[in-house]
Amino acid sequence: MEIKTLAHEANAQSGVLANNKVLRNTYALLSMTLLFSAMTAGISMALSLPHPGILITLVGYFGLLFATAKFRNSSLGLVFVFALTGFMGYTLGPILSSYLSLPNGSQIVTNAFLVTGLLFLGLSGYALTSKKDFSFMGAFLMVGIIVGFLAGLAALFFEMPGLSLAVSAMFVLLMAGLILYETSNIIHGGETNYIMATVTLYVAIFNLFTSLLHLLGFMNGQE
Repeated sequence: MEIKTLAHEANAQSGVLANNKVLRNTYALLSMTLLFSAMTAGISMALSLPHPGILITLVGYFGLLFATAKFRNSSLGLVFVFALTGFMGYTLGPILSSYLSLPNGSQIVTNAFLVTGLLFLGLSGYALTSKKDFSFMGAFLMVGIIVGFLAGLAALFFEMPGLSLAVSAMFVLLMAGLILYETSNIIHGGETNYIMATVTLYVAIFNLFTSLLHLLGFMNGQE
């Protein structure tokens, strides 16, 4: 019995260490991808590059996301992570330029950045310290993101600003939930691949930031 108990404890400890390693690797890679994305956004703004459009954005995003998932267990996965986040940074550049050109644009961008950072730190910190299991949110988040994505496309193509604002508000809540869910998933061993964990958290932060930009722009009377 003692041998079995010791073996069980050893397995539990190795599991905790493995999860902590995934968490460390995820945060390290997430920091690098966010910096790289900010750099590509800055280059896009400096060169006044046009937005690629919704079709190219969707094809580029889902194509690079598929490639990242396919090669997540190899070094190519890292290449595609930076390709994906760099591409998203490029698409963000023209969006930031349009907001910064507004009379109160710099304040809107700064506030969106600060709120995004505070939300991410607060939510991830809560998931880490409380160690609560948020896996129950998985199905709800998946359905919500699909519904929000389709509603966002409808708002774009049919030019429905009210629906667009509702989608942005919805995505703020969904991305906050996704941060809780994915952080909890890493802690409890549900996600063991730091590349995919990084992508999930990056997408949550990106969508949270752009949604806040839209909402703050509206509240400041700039849209």
